[in-house]
Parts: sequence; C-alpha cells; structure tokens
Amino acid sequence: MKTFLFLLSAVLLASCSTKKQADLLVFNARVYTVDDQFSVAEAFAVADGKILEVGKSDDLKRKYESKELLDAEGKSIYPGFIDGHAHFYRYGEGLQNADLVGTQSWEEILEKLKVYAVENKEGWIIGRGWDQNDWSEKNFPSNEKLNELFPNRPVVLTRIDGHAIIANQAALSLGNVKPGQKMEGGNIEMVNGKLTGILIDNAQNLIYSKILGSNATQSREALLDAQKNCFAVGLTSVVDCGLDFPTVDIIDNLQKSNDLKMRIYVMLSDDSLNYNYLFKKGAVKTDRLNVRSFKVYADGALGSRGACMLKPYTDKPNQTGFLLSSSNHYENVARKIYDKGFQMNTHAIGDSANREILKIYSRILNGKNDLRWRIEHAQVLSPDDFKLFGENNIIPSVQSTHATSDMYWAGDRIGAERLKSAYAYKQLLQQNGWLVLGTDFPVENIDPMLTFYAATVRKDSKGFPDKGFQMENALSREEALRGMTIWAAKGSFEEKEKGSIEAGKFADFIIMDQDILKVEDSKLLNSKILKTFVNGENVFSK
Repeated sequence: MKTFLFLLSAVLLASCSTKKQADLLVFNARVYTVDDQFSVAEAFAVADGKILEVGKSDDLKRKYESKELLDAEGKSIYPGFIDGHAHFYRYGEGLQNADLVGTQSWEEILEKLKVYAVENKEGWIIGRGWDQNDWSEKNFPSNEKLNELFPNRPVVLTRIDGHAIIANQAALSLGNVKPGQKMEGGNIEMVNGKLTGILIDNAQNLIYSKILGSNATQSREALLDAQKNCFAVGLTSVVDCGLDFPTVDIIDNLQKSNDLKMRIYVMLSDDSLNYNYLFKKGAVKTDRLNVRSFKVYADGALGSRGACMLKPYTDKPNQTGFLLSSSNHYENVARKIYDKGFQMNTHAIGDSANREILKIYSRILNGKNDLRWRIEHAQVLSPDDFKLFGENNIIPSVQSTHATSDMYWAGDRIGAERLKSAYAYKQLLQQNGWLVLGTDFPVENIDPMLTFYAATVRKDSKGFPDKGFQMENALSREEALRGMTIWAAKGSFEEKEKGSIEAGKFADFIIMDQDILKVEDSKLLNSKILKTFVNGENVFSK
C-alpha cells in the first residue's frame, strides 16, 4: 500500500511539473480573438508579454501553471483598440492649454479665456477646439473683443479641425501679418480691408512659427498625460499623424525607460528635415515604436471651407477651397517616398483633392501592390473615383465620428448630391476588403466607442437621426471592430504582432462591462472599459 501511494504521489508530482509556465492566465471570459475566422474563445495564457495559447478555460488551466490568474467572470475581452489616425502628441500638448471644445458661442469662449488668463498669467494664451458650426451664429468670429481683452498678450485659438485659427492683434503683429497678404494653400481673412484674425491652413504658420516649442519636460508631460487618458478608453496603440523627428526621439527615449508603454506608429510630417532623417537613418522599429511613413496634406477641412472641391461650395458659390501645395510637390514627394520604399499617407477631404492624390498614387503604384499607401479621411469623393482605391490597393483611413459630427451642416455646405458619396465607409471598405478606423483626436473625442457607434449606428449620442445618417454606408459590428484592431494594425504593417488575440502576438487586450457585438444600439455608448492590458501588464483598471 505504501508503495502504491508513493507511486501515485510521484505521478501526480510529475504531472504538475510538466505544466507549462505562464505569467498570466485569463479564463472564464468571452474572448473575441478577431482572428481570420473571428472566433470566440474562453481563455488565454500570457508569458513575456505575448500570448502563449488561446482556448477553453479548463484546457488551459490543466496545461499551464501561472503566476497570476484572472477570472473575467464572463465579461467580454477584445484586442486592445488601435486608433488608426490620431494626433497623440498634439492631444497631450492641448491638455495644457485652454479647452474650447463644445463651446456654444464666441461669448462663452471669451469668458473661458478670462478665467484661463487669471490662472495662467504669463506667455501666450493658447486654446483649441472651437467650432462655429455649433453656434447659433455660424460665421467665423472676428478678433475685436480679443484685442480689447488682451491688448498686449498674444492669443491664438485653433479651430476644432486644426485647419483655422483666430489670433488677436498682438499675435498678428508678432507674425507680421498684413492686410491683403497672399500665400499658397492658405487664406488670410479680411472684412472691409481689415484683418479679422482668421487664418486658414498654411496661413496659420505665420503665427505658429512665433510660438516657442515645448521643452523636454513639457513634451514628457504631454505624452504621459495623453497615454493615461488613452489607456482609460481602451487604446493600446495609436497612429500619430504628422510629427517631426525630434519628437520621435523623445518618444523613443520615454519608451526605452518604460515610462511610455503606448505603442506608437509615427507618420513624419512632410518636411525636408524629416525626409533627410528617415532616408539616412532607415525605418525605425521596436516593439513599441514604428517609423516608416510620411503624412502629407493635400487640402484643408470642410468645416473651414478649405477642402478642395471640384465645384464651388453650395453655401459659398465663390469658393472651391484649395490645394495646400502644387501638384508637382505631391508628385515629387510621392516619387521620392516610393523610391525609398516608405509609406505615403495623404490627408484629402474634398473630391478634387482626393482625385488629385488618387491619380498621383495610381501613376506611381501602377496597379496591384502591398505598399499600403493611404488616403487619410477620404471624406468627399466623386462617384467615378472610388475604383481607384481597389485598382491600386490604396487604403482608406477614415474616422467615422466625422460623419456624425458633420451631418448637421455638411449637406448645406456641399449639397445633397455630393453628400451621397461622402463619408461612404461601406463603399470604401468594398474596394480592398478592409479599411482603417480612427478618431482623429483631438479633432474628435478620443473614445474608440464613439468610433464604433458612429460606424455602425451612424447617429449622435441623442439618437439623431432616427433612422441613422446614410445607413447604406454603415459598417457591421464585426467590420467596425476589425477596423479598430486587426485592420488598423495592418494599415501600419503590424498585423503579425498585434490587432488580434492569437498565439505569438503581444498581449494587448481590454475587458469591457458589455458585449459590444451583441448589446442593443441604445446601450453601446454606455459600455465601459474595466481593464486595459499592454504586454500582459494591467495599465488601467476602473
């Protein structure tokens, strides 16, 4: 009998010792893996920051010995959300400035600035987020009141889309802005021969060039503040669209010190210094940082009528918008980027801007390819131009909340006929079978659930319009989730390392309180992130 017990103990011990080691075992969950089959699992094991195996709870418990166990209590788990188009660093900087998002009038902004000026007594007054389309008086404001309130202190307030500013006279004087001044790709507004303070697109640089850049401490605070807020909404990766190389070095150092855990795909801005940097250095790739592409601007925004249109604006028959550079510039840049093997990503809002860039891309890409050149926004298109995406594997990178933010006034701006082929996400998806979803924050709110809701339900938070906005272009919930995870990763050439919960990929995932694939439309925006994990590390808990 003693011999039998000894042998039994030995067998049990041996059985335990053959268990594989894991750092984390997550079980009793509904795991949306977002793999090719969109399969649903119960559990997964993690070691050294990566997924070891995905499967059933009982199977993995028998197979793995884990340092940490996490009972998900039946909650839904998804791959960490990826924002395929954002301005992460700029968002962080904006957290230090006057927040004008959601203001309902110019008078409300002036009151906010009075308070801000008392709390921030020195230097420029910088604010961001106003949108005259939200006001009862929808014309651009003018700066007379700013000049009265702040005669000696420069003020610059950026519109929500980043394509227009209003500056007071002190700021205009520092920028040497004069009445009647002209510039390519920009507009300096005047009324009765006087400056109003409104500068659109390239004209903004006259003021921005006079504002001293952030120091290293401010840059660090901006990045870490942005990271904190992003983790809280389930973002584990972002695509930062349009940085200069010194900021990339700051990001790299913060990531290496393990302070900045956010994964960042960087598009460098269209600037000769950035081209020289990347062409000389070559692509930068770590587990957290990927720099292999450039962000180019074709035109401005619809809200400030800087989007370049084939025909005049319906509500301003004397305006068509404009390209921000010459066609030769875009052609030369595209050829240069192509020859070096990098990715080109071009902001194009208006149908004329989209056509111009699509034709340049088509000449250079010349048919099927896997270079994943992107059109950022692809907002208003001529019906004749959709096919160019599919014929040349050009990837649409869209932000679904733009549709539900603009739907109140976009028809007035471009007319009912052009609106039919605007914000056409389903039609764009059909060109290549995938697209990239993002928010464009801080132009829109950072919350990916707003992206998901706008893409699938196409209503605002109050349920307007009753039947949804142009529902023929709504995405399914599976398509939207793919656009925020695996397809967003693919848009950055990273689909083999993230974007789904599969063996060998980074253990980036989120736990939510509701099943966003099943809950009714009206409850989607109430869905909350309970936990966010990066590399198997819990970086946010509600």
